[in-house]
Amino acid sequence: MNPCVLSLAEQVICRTDRDHPADAQLRLELKARHGLSRAETAEVSRTVFSFFRWRGWVEEGRSLGDQIIHAVELADQFSQQPESFSVSELVARAVPSWIQSEVEITPEFARSLQAEPQLWLRARPGQGTFLAERLRDCRSCGAGPLADTLAYHGQEDLFRTGEFRAGDFELQDVSSQAVGLVCAPVPGETWWDACAGEGGKLLHLSNLMGNKGLIWATDRAEWRLRRLKRRAARAKVFNYRTAVWDGGAKLPTKTRFDGILVDAPCSGVGTWQRNPHARWTLTPEDIHELAELQVRLLVHAAAAVKPGGRLVYSVCSPARSETVGVVEAFRTRCSAFAPLNVKNPLVPDAPRTDTILLSPQQVRGNGMFIAAWVHGRPDA
Repeated sequence: MNPCVLSLAEQVICRTDRDHPADAQLRLELKARHGLSRAETAEVSRTVFSFFRWRGWVEEGRSLGDQIIHAVELADQFSQQPESFSVSELVARAVPSWIQSEVEITPEFARSLQAEPQLWLRARPGQGTFLAERLRDCRSCGAGPLADTLAYHGQEDLFRTGEFRAGDFELQDVSSQAVGLVCAPVPGETWWDACAGEGGKLLHLSNLMGNKGLIWATDRAEWRLRRLKRRAARAKVFNYRTAVWDGGAKLPTKTRFDGILVDAPCSGVGTWQRNPHARWTLTPEDIHELAELQVRLLVHAAAAVKPGGRLVYSVCSPARSETVGVVEAFRTRCSAFAPLNVKNPLVPDAPRTDTILLSPQQVRGNGMFIAAWVHGRPDA
């Protein structure tokens, strides 16, 4: 291994902990380094993530450098010969044992966690084929609503491309794109993205609405909304308003909405393939606290859905407390809402249902849970 890459990876890993995630520390360290080639930057990133992805296999008594080298060797072996790892070994070592009280760790799920993640793009509406030709190394995900969803296999820094600067595409996981397609907003409607963060799903909702109608975007952190505004300007999205909302009963507006998306803060278990460091910092207490928050957000946001309007809940987690547990709690507290059967946009042949669980091994994206309700009847 390149000594420079190993040294830099060691520095990043040493600075990670529960409050300093590996991806954030990696960005900071790479930004501070000058003179690294694109290949070296990519190798550092892969080395850091390989360490946490294969942490369950490395011997803690060895030096950190030796542990890192061993982890990279395991990643290479899995890439070339995945069958050389036994099913029982993958299930036992890929994740902490306590998570099995919340998630069934099947052999397929464990294998997906150890694979390198797929990078997904979302092109402007109707521009998927054109963008794939321009960027190259792209594969279209399908036809219809997925025609503008692209799997990228190249090595280029996409943030530096002219197409990205022009707002021709967003980097957005395929499961995240599925959330917007389940919402299915139409031009002229009024929507609320209640936990908008930096705006990934809001930009998709706006594209689906043809930049017409109105979207309220709220978050508890004002700095995230500032980043949302910068992203929206680049993407030429203008049909939105922002406000800070702490998730409490006092809503940011008196508007009644055709649809509300609550993409709630969650444990992120569904992102453990892309973000392996989080496997080793999450606790059972975190999941239970988050589930309580998720129910509160849903109940408070539901008060702003107009009769006949839709409420969509999503979390990138398959944990029972954050999925079926939240759905059951909301049902008992908001009886005016009826389950709404929706189509799974990534599995077109699947029957319509009011809850969808997208698994990494199924869609080659993040794990995602989606639930949908309708507020009574339009004339209720």
